[in-house]
Amino acid sequence: MPSTVRLLTPETADPRTPVVVAARRTPIGTAGRALAGLDVVALATPVLRALVDDVGPVAQRPDTVDEVILGNCMGPGGDPARVAALAAGLGLAVPGLTVDRQCGSGLEAVNVGALRVLCGDRLVLAGGVESASTAPTRLALAPDGARVAYDRARFSPDEIGDPGMGEAADDLARERAISRLRQDEYAVRSHALAVANADAGRYRAELVPVGGVDRDERPRAGLDVATLGRFRPAFTPDGTATAGNSCGISDGCAAVALLDEATRRDLGLPGLAIRAVASAGVHPRLPGLGPVPAVQSVLSAAGLGWADVGAVELTEAFAAQVLACTDAWGLDPLGADGDRVCAQGGAIALGHPWGASGALLMVRLFSRMVREQGPRFGVAACAVGGGQGVALLVERVG
Repeated sequence: MPSTVRLLTPETADPRTPVVVAARRTPIGTAGRALAGLDVVALATPVLRALVDDVGPVAQRPDTVDEVILGNCMGPGGDPARVAALAAGLGLAVPGLTVDRQCGSGLEAVNVGALRVLCGDRLVLAGGVESASTAPTRLALAPDGARVAYDRARFSPDEIGDPGMGEAADDLARERAISRLRQDEYAVRSHALAVANADAGRYRAELVPVGGVDRDERPRAGLDVATLGRFRPAFTPDGTATAGNSCGISDGCAAVALLDEATRRDLGLPGLAIRAVASAGVHPRLPGLGPVPAVQSVLSAAGLGWADVGAVELTEAFAAQVLACTDAWGLDPLGADGDRVCAQGGAIALGHPWGASGALLMVRLFSRMVREQGPRFGVAACAVGGGQGVALLVERVG
């Protein structure tokens, strides 16, 4: 059964309600390329500073931020959230917490931040950061006692099944009869939307340039299904997940500022009130289905259905995973629901900086719903290695 916290229903106005009032991110760089010289602190610090500037005087005095919470998967340890808070000049008294729920870490950080505000904090900065380029090189102990190059963390015990995420995406595509063609069509859509939105300047207000980089590196113009059809299976010999319809390994940071509703109202800031958060477990062999019960849980907690939700953001780790979830919800991102699901492009085009990707969904929702005065209700959700899902439901206010 999903673990769900209903913060407040849409009909309830309460001064404690956590509200996202600012959302910022770095450009997303392909690992080893544009942002390769920046570690997690160098990526996170300017984003935190930008959020403080966005919130205004209430946040600009030292020690007025109650907490900094950042998701991170592969970084150096040592609590990067605290180091980045200090580097950003937020004050010696501002604590930092680094959380790891793998690909859902950035969204989990926002969920934890929302609960902190509900419990009495006034201002929390929450999000995620990843630098695949500067992640430490690690060694693991082999069965014979030798030290070998570390591959990845274990997601599940062997007796249950511990597939890599690419292998699991291929299994999911077979399980749910998701064709290679649909996956490639979805990938073409992701790139086309990302390029169009960048060219139209829709990312400009959310971006914090770093290292001389002011534009996402990965999106490609002019991709078509014929081009992607030439890509070979990337993970299993007869699989349908390829480098073309899967995300890229990336560097970047994204974060949001959370205020309580009373302070938001006093400042006159528009935002996204967080109405419910949830986490759920599914079988580790099909982790891509994790968002399905998590999202259903937040909708049920708020008394809403899909007819109420105008914006849906999913981490596009693999096209097969996104399509499996939308199929389960009865949504068609390649057709009638194209203006709802990842309508400004997602991780297949932009990239997937693991610990930051969940927070990137919140930046997308903020841009679509607040900056552009879009739908009233929105959902963000991530699938997580090991068979988990994380979800969050927001309502536009102000």
